[in-house]
Amino acid sequence: MIGTLIEKEDIVNHKILAAEVNRSEELRSKLTDAQRLGNEFKSKASIVFNTVDGPLRVETTVWSVTDRYVQIKSGVLIPLAAIIQVEF
Repeated sequence: MIGTLIEKEDIVNHKILAAEVNRSEELRSKLTDAQRLGNEFKSKASIVFNTVDGPLRVETTVWSVTDRYVQIKSGVLIPLAAIIQVEF
């Protein structure tokens, strides 16, 4: 899997950029599935997103998914347009 693994608390220390290819529509249903897995089974997802420092990866529970963002713990929002890959 691509991206340097960081702690979810460190996301706020990075400037998030839109990915080269916007896969929001494609990934929204996968993120919704990840949210369901997190709520029902306390399962975590691996989310790779684009930053000025290159792709970063976080292992976290998805709390909610909106039209433009995925929310994780502590109210941290990751723009869907920045997400490169989701695995769970």
